[in-house]
Amino acid sequence: MTISLAGKTAVVTGATRGIGRAIARALAEAGATVVICGRSQSDTERAVRELISDNRKLFGISADVTDNVAVARLFDYAEKQAGAVDILVNNAGVGIFRPVAQLTVEEWKSVIDTNLTGVFYCCREAIPRMMRRGGGSIFNISSLAGKNPFAAGAAYNASKFGLNGFSEAMMMDHRYDGIRVTYVMPGSVDTEFGGRGGATSWRIAPQDIAQIILDILAMPERTLISRVEVRPSKPAK
Repeated sequence: MTISLAGKTAVVTGATRGIGRAIARALAEAGATVVICGRSQSDTERAVRELISDNRKLFGISADVTDNVAVARLFDYAEKQAGAVDILVNNAGVGIFRPVAQLTVEEWKSVIDTNLTGVFYCCREAIPRMMRRGGGSIFNISSLAGKNPFAAGAAYNASKFGLNGFSEAMMMDHRYDGIRVTYVMPGSVDTEFGGRGGATSWRIAPQDIAQIILDILAMPERTLISRVEVRPSKPAK
């Protein structure tokens, strides 16, 4: 399926690298005006320089999604640059993997506040803006860790289990407002997240997740894909 997003505006959090960067690029290539954010202003500015081209409208601002004031500023900035918010991709995330007895309070808060509370802050800002436009699309990038617990994953599992439940409830809250909510649960993706890196061809490519977003956006308005599980077809044995 192909889609033109000309005239649409997308906000993508955590878009300076990895999955978020691939999604931002795909949305821009499909014609959307894209506003990205990252925690670091320098990283955000570099990503904008690398992603922008003559036929792409792409802007960026630093924003820590754990700070509701910074999130409000992000959406005000998006409206100032593009006049609207039609698509939100909540991709910002952190992973800290330790047994519970070794987790610090600060580490727990960092994971929960980024992966779950930050999504709430962004959705709370986006939904009223989308309602004024007659609808929109929200994508929450979750993980198979949101249904499959693993040792040393307590904080991360809790954040993603919570994100899945939040996404499903929000979908039911706002489906009649014309807002389609989808959460995507990837397995192993070939990014630097969690300290991984290097060429690992068996993993999902970030652009594959971006393609899923485009395919869902191309669905007719009568159809809502609320959850997607995606995993490597041939994982390492």
